[in-house]
Amino acid sequence: MNTTTPTTDLIAGGAPLAGATGQNDLKSALKFITCGSVDDGKSTLIGRLLVDSKAVLQDHLAGVQRGGETDLALLTDGLSAEREQGITIDVAYRYFATENRKFIIGDAPGHEQYTRNMVTAASSADAAVVLVDATKLDWKTPSMELLPQTRRHSLLVNLLRVPSIVFTVNKLDAVEDPALAFKNISAALTAFAQAAQIPVRAIVPISALKGHNVVDARPGWCGYEGLSLLQLLEQLPATPAESTEAFAFPVQWVEKPAPTLGTDVSSLPPEGAVSPGGGPSEKPFSSSSDTSQGRRVFWGRVATGGVQPGQSVTVLPSEQTAVVAQVLDHARQPQSILAGHSAGIVLDREVDVSRGDWLLAADTLEPTRELSVTIAWMDDEPLVAGRVYWALHGHRWVKAKVKRIVHKLDVNTLAEEDASELPPNAIGHIELSLQAPLATLPYARSRVLGSLVLVDTASNKTSGAALIL
Repeated sequence: MNTTTPTTDLIAGGAPLAGATGQNDLKSALKFITCGSVDDGKSTLIGRLLVDSKAVLQDHLAGVQRGGETDLALLTDGLSAEREQGITIDVAYRYFATENRKFIIGDAPGHEQYTRNMVTAASSADAAVVLVDATKLDWKTPSMELLPQTRRHSLLVNLLRVPSIVFTVNKLDAVEDPALAFKNISAALTAFAQAAQIPVRAIVPISALKGHNVVDARPGWCGYEGLSLLQLLEQLPATPAESTEAFAFPVQWVEKPAPTLGTDVSSLPPEGAVSPGGGPSEKPFSSSSDTSQGRRVFWGRVATGGVQPGQSVTVLPSEQTAVVAQVLDHARQPQSILAGHSAGIVLDREVDVSRGDWLLAADTLEPTRELSVTIAWMDDEPLVAGRVYWALHGHRWVKAKVKRIVHKLDVNTLAEEDASELPPNAIGHIELSLQAPLATLPYARSRVLGSLVLVDTASNKTSGAALIL
């Protein structure tokens, strides 16, 4: 098992950066999702992982019995509607650990109408396990057609830059010739992945119901001699922080200065109130008479790069400039911070900064009002040119108008087709015109700066996930 060497300081000069180690080593917790078509066995697979890794208590097992037998799918289908209908509706997260690693699993729904839930789960995942039900395919034919939802989910997790994608062929215990079925299905998956330029880590034959190749390897079964799914997951890398890009910081919360003598304290939080760092509130380090630095702390999570005292920053959208006076970690201790970690930033002077503003490394990112994006459309109403939506970038809201629809992607043929609208669950390429400029990067470089969420201005429903080209 390989691990990366600790990062020391990715910013010229200064103290070691918080979170500089453990960003991409194999001992970090792995966040992965299971996805695929309806009834491919996603919930059953997660239940098998939990049971065979001994992550489920006996009293919990006793509560998921049907007809005297354990129904593994019920371990993740927690909503009453899910249990009644036997389907997964929302993303269910479960946590477990082996001797080698900790895991966070997201069980994504397979129904087409819940694709938006799957996209939400995939946006922060380190890996995706795409299940394929062997019993639903014409496995005797090498040139078989894969199910549309299998193709759609595979394309989406690739578009969302999920670093590791693993195909698992499930229910092979229920076909006449498991070896032939796995051979032909693997060939179809490989051809599809190559045509779609999807990098695949592995294709694993499994039986989630019986446990074959899920936790314990079953050498020779279906002609497969590789690792079990869990053994493979234990070796996948976690997503590295985007610490090599220029510094960018979305302001989530502004901590006001402590009241001075004579201030009405009746509206202040009670003694012992919790601060953003999780500890009790305390008097800020700067008094009202101290003019060497600003008196407010800007809290959020570093999106890209790193921050330390002495850095010059530009505020978006006001374009004011300042110098970082102090950087606090989650425990309010002075500490330089790398991407992916929370920070409190104090500037050297008072500038107008509010929730939704961005602090950016000076003279690096050029804000723009025109964007070309790939979009996964999730609204019930089709996307048409001319419509205006709210666009959420970090914590900043701006109006975004759809200038034109460039093309729609056919999930079956992967062809780019001319289109006047994008129906629900379609994937396409569009151009947006923003009411106010945003500092962005291509999604291929940054998951945070390269992504937008479009929200309907009337219903406030999440309408689409946009990936900047």
